[in-house]
Amino acid sequence: QVQLVESGGGSVQAGGSLRLSCAASGFQLSPHRMSWFRQTPGKEREWVAVGYRDGSALYAESVKGRFTISRDNAKNSVYLQMNSVKPEDTAMYYCAAGPMGGNYYERSAYLYWGQGTQVTVSS
Repeated sequence: QVQLVESGGGSVQAGGSLRLSCAASGFQLSPHRMSWFRQTPGKEREWVAVGYRDGSALYAESVKGRFTISRDNAKNSVYLQMNSVKPEDTAMYYCAAGPMGGNYYERSAYLYWGQGTQVTVSS
């Protein structure tokens, strides 16, 4: 059974840090493009960061310089290190896996999704 399971969310004060984890089972992460998305109630799910198997990464402007995506293919996991968090980072965070091709920032480019982990940043 293919699964992505996120963990590491929680409540943190502005300026603090959190590390989100996403563990895959039922398939190998290594060939896939991996992304983190986030969503708040009433808004569209927005792309946050993408990590490729060669180690390269891209970030949304809103998180560039604060968030870092990384992958550990041996552990079949992907991570999102969130530093200097802001109240506007409050959201449900989802990891997603997809093949190369398509636009990395679009939901339709991803085959597998986790159920999400909640991040709440207080001011």
